[in-house]
Order: sequence, then structure tokens, then C-alpha cells
Amino acid sequence: MFLGEYQHALDIKGRITIPARFREMLGERFVATKGLDNCIYLYPQDEWKVIEEKLHALPMTRADVRSYVRFFFSGASELELDKQGRTVLSVNLRNYAGIDKDVTVIGVGARIEIWSTDKWESYNESAEASYEEIAEKMVGLGI
Repeated sequence: MFLGEYQHALDIKGRITIPARFREMLGERFVATKGLDNCIYLYPQDEWKVIEEKLHALPMTRADVRSYVRFFFSGASELELDKQGRTVLSVNLRNYAGIDKDVTVIGVGARIEIWSTDKWESYNESAEASYEEIAEKMVGLGI
């Protein structure tokens, strides 16, 4: 399980260092794609296969399903770590997430999210203000 928050910076080649605690669980090869809220999702191969199967099982006759599947898969690419634990984020993904230098890497259970630090701080402030309200709504979902 991926947990925690880490601050990093892209180098001039567009590489990011994946936190050491995440590397073993992530594996040598993994998948990056456009996430919700303008962040980048990283999935270990086994988790990606589960998500891929679930998405392929959805009814493609629905326009919203087709749209989401296109968005999710078109932004995806398989990545790998170098010997220093770094990976290159594509220009497409960096532009989508608004990442130019400072990044925040967070563990979110089965996936990792990479955020522009500015966007993460803004999102976090907004979510923090309504954290209790969100928690109350989650009770109805069995949490």
C-alpha cells in the first residue's frame, strides 16, 4: 500500500525521483496516466491489469464510458525506473498536470499520484476546509 507525501523536483531532463519507500511496490515497470484533478496516476503492473479489466467490462455503448476510457488510456504509458530510482514523465503528462519543476508525490493506497506542488497545496487547502463534511458523506458509502 502506498502511503505518505514527498516533495521532489523535476530535473532538466523531465525526470522525477520516486520515493524509495514506493519503488519496490511499484516495480521496475509500471504505468503512468492522466489522473483526476489534474494529477498523474502511477500504477504497478498488477493493479493496472485490474483497472484495465474493469474498464473493458464497462458498456461501450454509453458515451460517458467511451469518453472516460479514451481519456484514461490515451494518456497512459509504460515507464521504468533507472538505477537512481528516477523515471521520465512525458511532456504530455507534465503539461496535463501543470508540472514544470516542483512536484509532490503522494501514496493513495493502490496507486501513486504526482502533483504540481502548487496545485497540490491549493487542492489540499480546499479539501481540508471540507474534510469533516466529506467524512460525513463517506459514512453513507460504508466507510
